[in-house]
Amino acid sequence: MEPKAAKYIFIFCLFLTEYLLLSDFNDVLSEKKLYFISPKLGLEMIPTTKNIFLIFSFIFNLSFSFGQELNNEKKGVDKEITRFIDSSRVFFNSSEYDKSLEKAKKALSLALKHNDNRQIAITYNLIGLNFSQVADDGNAIDYFNKSLIYATKIQNDTILSWVYSNLGNLYAFNKKDAETGIKYYLKAINHSENISKVEYLYNLVNLATTYISIESYEEAQALLLEIKPHLHEFKTESELKYYYYYLTGNYHEWHKFYALAEENYLKAYEICLQKAKNFPNSHELEIYKLLTGFYKKTNAIDKSEKFAHKSDSLQKVLQDLEQNENIRLLRQKIEKEEVKSRLVKVEAEKEIQDQKFNNLKLLSILVIVVFLATLLLLYYQFKLNKIRQITNEELTHANEALLVAKEKAEEATLLKTQFVSTISHELRTPLYGVIGITDIIETEHKELENSPHLKALKFSANYLLALVNDVLKVHKFEENRVVLDNNLFDIEEKLYTIKDSLMVIAKKHRNKIVVEVDSKIPQFVLGDSIRLSQIIINLVSNSLKFTTDGTVTITAKLESQEAHLVYICFTISDTGVGIPLEYQDKIFEKFVQINRKEDDYQGTGIGLSIVKNLVTLFKGTISLQSEENIGTSVEFTIPLAYEKDSQEKPINKTDNPLLDEFGLKVLLVEDNKINQMVTKKLLENNNYTCEIADDGFMALELLKNTTYDAILMDINMPKINGYETTKLIREQGIAIPIIALTAFEREEVYDTAIASGIDDIIAKPFDTRKLLQMIRKYSSES
Repeated sequence: MEPKAAKYIFIFCLFLTEYLLLSDFNDVLSEKKLYFISPKLGLEMIPTTKNIFLIFSFIFNLSFSFGQELNNEKKGVDKEITRFIDSSRVFFNSSEYDKSLEKAKKALSLALKHNDNRQIAITYNLIGLNFSQVADDGNAIDYFNKSLIYATKIQNDTILSWVYSNLGNLYAFNKKDAETGIKYYLKAINHSENISKVEYLYNLVNLATTYISIESYEEAQALLLEIKPHLHEFKTESELKYYYYYLTGNYHEWHKFYALAEENYLKAYEICLQKAKNFPNSHELEIYKLLTGFYKKTNAIDKSEKFAHKSDSLQKVLQDLEQNENIRLLRQKIEKEEVKSRLVKVEAEKEIQDQKFNNLKLLSILVIVVFLATLLLLYYQFKLNKIRQITNEELTHANEALLVAKEKAEEATLLKTQFVSTISHELRTPLYGVIGITDIIETEHKELENSPHLKALKFSANYLLALVNDVLKVHKFEENRVVLDNNLFDIEEKLYTIKDSLMVIAKKHRNKIVVEVDSKIPQFVLGDSIRLSQIIINLVSNSLKFTTDGTVTITAKLESQEAHLVYICFTISDTGVGIPLEYQDKIFEKFVQINRKEDDYQGTGIGLSIVKNLVTLFKGTISLQSEENIGTSVEFTIPLAYEKDSQEKPINKTDNPLLDEFGLKVLLVEDNKINQMVTKKLLENNNYTCEIADDGFMALELLKNTTYDAILMDINMPKINGYETTKLIREQGIAIPIIALTAFEREEVYDTAIASGIDDIIAKPFDTRKLLQMIRKYSSES
């Protein structure tokens, strides 16, 4: 029934009911049966049986007419969703994935709004297909799984068959995980066996393709023999025939039946030339490439060149469709559409409720003479609903504002983390080359050991590394990820080492560095010597850059002593320009620089911020006193542990050379040529044998024929990264120790590395001795 017709029926029922009610009212009034006076309630009306029947008749007709309208609206929406889905499939088959996703997005929005589980499942599957085609496997799997949820709700075997088949394709071909792909194909076959013969045959083709890819040709041939008798039944299924001939050709080529292989390949080629409706363009490129290789293999050079030319031409056309950016934007829209779907659903329900309320209001007006008390009750109910509606709208707006604020905060945190990670990797990789080559030159050319140029190069490289680490440490402090180490060290020896390392800066401004150590301080203390050194180096460097023809004094004084704890006060004072009073409170903030001139020492302004954070980490205190043109003094006090009976420095294995009398054999998996050269030289200079693999696939080939004592694995490589390479090595049952070499922070990659089978991690640039120790440790354990 059309909406207009339903409205006419409604109006007719309205007038008919009103007429009958009035007629009945007059009849009963004349018989004096209808009214009586109550001392408590006043005038009351008792409806007769005929009145009640007419009212229910009216409500029934009203409900029927609006039910018809809603039914007609649903049919219209179903048609619109189907139209969007069909359009998306057409664009998908022509490799126009951005347009396909746009249509699928519109279908998904409508399906979610109207809670149509079947259409939702179909649309999610279609979106997953688009993402799988552009190798966005993570999003593809997410959307396929969403489709499975909705398809399982309605127990739709057809959609379940589609999704399991698509998941099989993704794992078998995108992720190269044939075992998982086969599991999904078997599920797809199970669902399609009793619903659609053609769907069942396509699933057999997918499974056969996977068997071919892992060279299980006999299993594939058994499936192809099952498919062959049914080819004549489905003449319009061009893609089914294409795959049958294509795979049959693969099987014959494997058996070296080249004539049969060529015959089947050409049949597949002919199907491509027919360009059937919805036939993917990618198959044409696929067969061109296959025939190019096949004819080259069988020495038919003219034919090989012919198909090579066709392949190049078609590939250029397909590559011109650069749609990745559009797809990324559409993915964001789709994800936002899902978030908004609940709001859309709520609005739709609200609209229905409003319509019902209007109907109820109209009905109330119709029976107001009969049910005066009911009208009053409905009036109060209406007021209550309005208050709830306003309250709900206010809560909705507040929730939306909170959601936006949360998303912005998460986005800012993610951007900062990505920036720090990128800085770490991009700067540490070349620094590894510079520092490594400097060490090699120093080792191989003893005559340059005292060269000022070599020392300057080494100092500059180490300073640049320290600068990078400063930036990263600020990020770590903000995330509370810095933990102090414990090692035994001599404070006086450490202070003189710092003095010697900073003499290059001191001489530049004609400064002197003086070290004064309280004799009451125990010779050896226990704490984090590296971070203590960093505090002092930052403070002394800061004093040196603002002092000319002056003196910088480093003083260590015992302030107090407990059972196993000493409190040592360190003072770094200078005779420099001093710090203006208005800046002294800000000097320990990030990126603050005072009295900056063109010839000043170039720094980031984060050193003193790190100093303050490190002193706090030591559970110490820090203060500053300064006067312009007189000098500055920074004083900090920290607690350090000590042993009363410890008078001699313990032997540290890392102080001894790690030269092996016997050579260990190491495989280095690294794509950067400079890093290859540096790491290989460092290993060979310590009597190690080193072989190099440019990528993970080459490493897997070398491991087939050669045994190594250890593997050094770069994480960030093209083709296949270090995690995936390690997984493949472990899947082959190879238990050789694998140590990851990475320019990323160790904490960032630790969990992922260990989960993939890597034994340990060392960050570039690394201490050669620490690397050699690690190799010896794990190779001896294995």
